[in-house]
Amino acid sequence: MYVAVIPNRGSPPAILLRESYREAGKTKNRTLANLSRWPAERIEQLRAVLRGDQLLPAAEAVEIVRALPHGHVLAALGTARRIALDAVLPRRAPQRRRDLALALIVARLLEPAAKLATARMLDPATASHSLGEMLGLGKVAAKEIYATLDWLGREQPFIEARLARRHLKDGALLLYDLTSTYLEGRCCELAQHGYSRDHRGDRPQLVIGLMCTAEGCPVAVEVFEGNTADPVTLSVQIDKLKQRFHLQRVVMVGDRGVLTNARIEQTLRPAGLDWITALRAPAIKQLAAAGGPLQPSLFDDRDMAEITSPDYPDERLVVCKNPLLAEERARKRAELLAATEKELALIVARVQRARSPLHGAAAIGQAVGAVLGRRHMAKHFQISITDETFSFAQNPLSIAAEAALDGIYVIRTNLPAAQSDAPTGQARGLTAHATVRAYKSLSGVEHAFRSLKTVDLELRPVFHWTAPRVRAHVLLCMLAYYLQWHMRQSLAPMLFDEPNPAAREAQRASPVARAEPSPAAQRKAAHKRTEPVDGEPLPVHSFHTLLGDLATLTRNVVRLGRDRLTAVLATPTPIQRRALDLLGITPTV
Repeated sequence: MYVAVIPNRGSPPAILLRESYREAGKTKNRTLANLSRWPAERIEQLRAVLRGDQLLPAAEAVEIVRALPHGHVLAALGTARRIALDAVLPRRAPQRRRDLALALIVARLLEPAAKLATARMLDPATASHSLGEMLGLGKVAAKEIYATLDWLGREQPFIEARLARRHLKDGALLLYDLTSTYLEGRCCELAQHGYSRDHRGDRPQLVIGLMCTAEGCPVAVEVFEGNTADPVTLSVQIDKLKQRFHLQRVVMVGDRGVLTNARIEQTLRPAGLDWITALRAPAIKQLAAAGGPLQPSLFDDRDMAEITSPDYPDERLVVCKNPLLAEERARKRAELLAATEKELALIVARVQRARSPLHGAAAIGQAVGAVLGRRHMAKHFQISITDETFSFAQNPLSIAAEAALDGIYVIRTNLPAAQSDAPTGQARGLTAHATVRAYKSLSGVEHAFRSLKTVDLELRPVFHWTAPRVRAHVLLCMLAYYLQWHMRQSLAPMLFDEPNPAAREAQRASPVARAEPSPAAQRKAAHKRTEPVDGEPLPVHSFHTLLGDLATLTRNVVRLGRDRLTAVLATPTPIQRRALDLLGITPTV
């Protein structure tokens, strides 16, 4: 017997139960029943019976005992193993401690949370994903998590030395920048009030220094007291490079607030290190003074030029002018001048009004100072104050002098000039173009700080109150970013990221001009779809939303019959399959 589907023109097909038989040497068919009104599920069950499949009572057939999010664990843990992240952890430690440390790193990437919450998401009884099971952790207690965090902190010198051995060598470019983050509570000795990059001057904070490769891959992190000045942190990093990483010559790339002239002369030059940084505005004004080497004619037919100055012996100065930046600064200055004039005019009206006028040079000066201080426009106004009068006017000479330098910045380096660009990360001699690109690569550290402090890794809130544990927490977040960085490199075709930054840079006519997205990146941004690969284009994700999509690929524990348990992986969607393929991971349970 078999189930036959008979087409019926203009109507649904007829579904018939038939049997075949032989009569007079010929095969014939006869209809036993019309199943057209049966539901599809019932017809499939009948087909299974006719095939001879073994059927069980519904209560005994299949039971999903547990389903845990698994795809994002596959992606992150698989990448961690592919890049041998566990190899940077000391092998002398017990295997369980190393497994717990790896679990902390991956969990910080997948689901940033407090350490108690992390213990719960890893424990089998309260697991929120399959990470604990994939690592075979079994029961996990919160005290184990804290002990592992403390162990990571103690092993920071070893871990960073391993990372440096992988990614750095003599002559390499090294990006260094700082950020700050506020703490919860006031017990930690690192918590001090200082310059807040989070605009939270009301909160005690700590300062974080991050070192990255030229490509933006993190290799080391340091935590300082919250009132530590940026340049002061540099000597600690130099000692780390020399003593711990055994690097005798690297090129430090840092912004003008970190690599100051004093730090260069007192720290970098005596240590035999090279540098790439930028000049502050007063130094640029000196170069542009009458008879100075920085003159407007430099930019008549180009946007960058090399100059020298006796104030910077044995150094090269690469002068750049960005027209878009010049327009933006001119627009902002015009807005600030107009807003300042409006507020100063109100003070003039207060002084001149007949009833209850503002009088007294001190009172008038206080009101004027508040306006000029808030707008930072004092240098562009000429002020006259007496006990009874107040007048003001714009200072055209000051405004013109500042406007002449709009969009201009100067990069300084002691590296000799090269005839052609060195390979990425190798910098004993750079062209002017490569020098500008190297300085602009500091944006990679800024991207790392954004990932550390916002939705990706959620460095904040910091509730730890001892300095060693705060430092261990920051190290953990850096290691999670190290893992994320490698994943993003592989997943770039599926993300809004630039798929090939090196190729885009190579096609730029000038490193000074704004970096335009490549055609592939523009298509992704416009259509929100990937390039087609073996099929239809797929939706483009952010890294965060792609992890969420992968998490819907579940690992299911299924009971077959009465006693048999087995693990079954859900069927990956095309998006999930593509992501795992890019990461070089085969879906497994």
